[in-house]
Amino acid sequence: MSTVADILAEKGDVWFVTPEQTVYDCVAIMQEKNVGALVVFDGEKLAGIISERDFTRKVLLEERSARSTLIKDVMTRQVRYVHPEQSVETCLSMINQHRVRHLPVLENDKVIGMISIGDVVKHVISDKQVQIEHLEQVVSWGESY
Repeated sequence: MSTVADILAEKGDVWFVTPEQTVYDCVAIMQEKNVGALVVFDGEKLAGIISERDFTRKVLLEERSARSTLIKDVMTRQVRYVHPEQSVETCLSMINQHRVRHLPVLENDKVIGMISIGDVVKHVISDKQVQIEHLEQVVSWGESY
């Protein structure tokens, strides 16, 4: 069974912002790094998460200025997260149940990564492709007898 650690093995760095940065700074980092969410650190502590969804709903729709609105005023404070040993199926369940698109990965209360729904789906598809290829080999081997 695949785990969160398997997904993290294919990923790079964790990008973050602080609560005192502006939403404009946050969106600029998201664009530069081509990600849809960033973890928010207050010192070394996970303080929240901020996503494109937070930006559109809490800044754009409320007609706030991205240049003057602080991340702490619009970030999601109740963060759903996973651990490296949890299964990919658990991640899919959490994503579906809580309607989130990004899950920080914590180990010993420290953020060691971030996975997205896209990462999880990509991993599931890759696993299924390996299973299909294996079954095709078994069927092919059985036909040769």
